[in-house]
Amino acid sequence: MASEFADKVVVVTGGSRGIGRAIALAFARAGARTVLAASSAENLAAAAATIAAAGGAPPLAVAGDLRDPEACAALYRRVVEAHGRCDVLVNCAGATRGGDFLALAEEAWQDGFALKFFACVRLCRLFWPQLAAAQGHVVNIVGTAARTPDPLFLIGGSVNAAMANFTKGLAALGKRDGVNVNAILPGIIETERFTQRLAQNAAAQGVAPEAERARLLARDDVRRFGAPEDVAALALFLCRPEARHIQGTAIAVDGGATTGLF
Repeated sequence: MASEFADKVVVVTGGSRGIGRAIALAFARAGARTVLAASSAENLAAAAATIAAAGGAPPLAVAGDLRDPEACAALYRRVVEAHGRCDVLVNCAGATRGGDFLALAEEAWQDGFALKFFACVRLCRLFWPQLAAAQGHVVNIVGTAARTPDPLFLIGGSVNAAMANFTKGLAALGKRDGVNVNAILPGIIETERFTQRLAQNAAAQGVAPEAERARLLARDDVRRFGAPEDVAALALFLCRPEARHIQGTAIAVDGGATTGLF
């Protein structure tokens, strides 16, 4: 095992599956003590077993619905009790529903902001003293929809845009307190969540999922969709000493699909 993050404590929300699990695994392989937070205890146990099997230190798994402010506070308390510090906070939790705007329920909008945006805000506020003491890092996993509005993904695009704005503003506090704050904007990444969104969009358009997949590949003109490990590699780099001068930046991992300048 590499040891570049030895004795560092890395908290990853949404760490039981997909991008979050890949990020936690990458940090564990680099020697970090990881904390996985997600709503499903079963999925957390499976992710913890995967990390341990890969040779990483057994992670602390904390189950809870981060839509609930008390669950965020409970996560914070568990980390402080177990480790007494936090060097890296990766906010990766959040799944927003896609589909026909006129068919999306009010609850879907509330839910999208509750988990991805407000949980991120709460956890940054809770962990900030520890992050400042450690001269640590915040990495927010946002999404390219922050820059590329899509009528079939209006909830996600709105939440992602709010996350990007929050990240940039928080980075100004990070300059004052010695905390690096950056965002990663994944494009289409092959996860279970993507498979679900693909089915939602296909249903909204009345086409088969395979047809929607082909449409997205052609639309983005990419060689392939991304893998969770593509995002994990960047998250690891952003928390290394050589990336210390990268602050308040949002970096896309999308194979070149985003065509705008920013």
